[in-house]
Amino acid sequence: MIALGIDPGTALCGYGIVRSDGDDYQLVACGAISTPPKTSLDQRLLKIYADLVELVREYKPDEAAVEKLFFARNITTAIAVGHARGVAMLAIAEAKIPISEYTPNEIKQAVSGYGGADKHQMQQMVKMLLHLDEVPKPDDAADAVAIAICHLQGARLRALIDSQSS
Repeated sequence: MIALGIDPGTALCGYGIVRSDGDDYQLVACGAISTPPKTSLDQRLLKIYADLVELVREYKPDEAAVEKLFFARNITTAIAVGHARGVAMLAIAEAKIPISEYTPNEIKQAVSGYGGADKHQMQQMVKMLLHLDEVPKPDDAADAVAIAICHLQGARLRALIDSQSS
C-alpha cells in the first residue's frame, strides 16, 4: 500500500508518501509545498491544490491521511490551516482516494508508542522506521511522513482484525 500523508498549512503544506510491505516502510517522496508570504490566500490555496493534484497523479497513492485540526490558540492560524486542510482533502477526494484523519496524539502514539512524544522523538522514530540517514526536511515534511506511517500502521491493524473475523 502507498499512503500520502498531509500536514496542512498555507505557508508550508507538508507531504509524505510512504510505501508499506508488511512491517517494512519505504519513503517514496516527501517535501513541502511552499507559498510566498505576500501571496493572497486564494492564490496560496490554488498552488497547494494544484501541487497536490500533481503529486496524486505522479505517485498514485492508495489512501491518504490528513492531520486533524482540533485546537489552536491563534484563531487566524486555525482558520488558515482549515482552508489548507479543505483544499488538500478536495484534491484527494477528487482522485477518489480514501481519506482518514488523525489527531496529533494519535499520530504520536502510532509512530512512537507515546502520545506525548516531542518533535525530536517523532523525527527520530520516522528516521528509524524508514531506515533513513537523516530526518526528512523541512519539519512539515517529517510531520507528513509520520502521518502516512500512522495511517499505514492503522491499515495493517485493520487488515489483521478483518482477517481474524473472516
